[in-house]
Amino acid sequence: MKCKRLNLGCGRFPKKGFINVDVDPEVQPDVIHDLNVFPYPFRDNEFEWVEANHVLEHLDDPFRAMKEIHRITRPGGIVVIRVPHFSRGFTNPDHKRGFDITFPYYFRKDFLGGYVGVEYRLERMRLRWFAQPYLKKHYLPKWQFWLARIAGSILDFLANLSPELCSRVWCYWVGGFEEIEFWFRVVKEG
Repeated sequence: MKCKRLNLGCGRFPKKGFINVDVDPEVQPDVIHDLNVFPYPFRDNEFEWVEANHVLEHLDDPFRAMKEIHRITRPGGIVVIRVPHFSRGFTNPDHKRGFDITFPYYFRKDFLGGYVGVEYRLERMRLRWFAQPYLKKHYLPKWQFWLARIAGSILDFLANLSPELCSRVWCYWVGGFEEIEFWFRVVKEG
């Protein structure tokens, strides 16, 4: 049986092998849906893999979206979230928020600061200084794209030795990080 995958907020970058969802009919997604409208048009536990690439920062209620993603993902499924790191999260005027290393805390039952009612287990977290190269290659001069990509790979390596330290201490020394990526495993009881 083939893994059923969902790409939320695909924009002009649909993913092959995924059901691509977007609000804009002009990008010709497989499913047209506003991710601020609940419930999403999918069954409980329908997907084994869900990605939301630079989407949550545009939504009115990212925690409600995460609850809905939890609902439509099977137990043990993977959810990959890529969002702007707070150090650069507001460079786009349409962004409503930036994210940091504490985002996964809200999906832990033992978090006294605000457990949101659905459980995800953090599998991996990465900071990226030069994010979304698939987009940037279309508007940066070639030499600038490659220079930034090389610098980014060095900074990413150093930052991800300790994302916690980088996110709190030295992220501003390098102009901030464009992205923080979370890989979650869906935890459901019963």
